[in-house]
Amino acid sequence: MTPRIQLLEQILAQDPTSKLARYGLAMEYVNTGEWARAIPEFEAVLKIDPAYSAAYYHGGQTLEKMGRLDDARDFYRRGIAATRDPHALGELEAALSILGD
Repeated sequence: MTPRIQLLEQILAQDPTSKLARYGLAMEYVNTGEWARAIPEFEAVLKIDPAYSAAYYHGGQTLEKMGRLDDARDFYRRGIAATRDPHALGELEAALSILGD
């Protein structure tokens, strides 16, 4: 376990609804190759903030790395439906297009 993961887990122990800490933890799991641990963290971010487009994008990317392409497509589609950010929308649509809608 990295020091960053430990710190983020401590923050979340005090405030489980911190979307930034939760997202940070998910990204740390991605960076350390712990993809299966990252996905529930991305989902937890989205329960806190259903419009958090980065969680959809990076969650989808992580699912792709795991070979779970249908789940990745689902993440991207959910993000497309939820995002209000034109830039994020373009990234999510491009990611979905690459996988073949």
